[in-house]
Amino acid sequence: QVPVVESGGGLVQTGGSLRLSCTVAGSIRGAYTLGWYRQAPGKQRELVASVTSGGNIKYGDFVKDRFTVSRDNGKNTVDLQMNDLQPEDTAVYYCNARRFVTPIYTYWGQGTPVTVSS
Repeated sequence: QVPVVESGGGLVQTGGSLRLSCTVAGSIRGAYTLGWYRQAPGKQRELVASVTSGGNIKYGDFVKDRFTVSRDNGKNTVDLQMNDLQPEDTAVYYCNARRFVTPIYTYWGQGTPVTVSS
């Protein structure tokens, strides 16, 4: 079973919206933080949004109230609603499940591409 699987990327026009979804395998145990990251061509991977098992949320500075992350612990899912998309949001978006205390682990999804046309 693949630990982390994303879906929902695609092509959208400037100002449009997309919703990304991520499902984490039930075999991953313990409390973990779920996050969305993105990597544009030639750039480093950066945090888009993260949410802890307790519901604490953090956004990247560039989000500026355009994106909303939501987590469902019962379904092992985390979604990212992206509104007012801009060409600079074009990137591959990755879902991440990470635990910072023993047992420490991090799992990455395969990534889902988002392209915003101008």
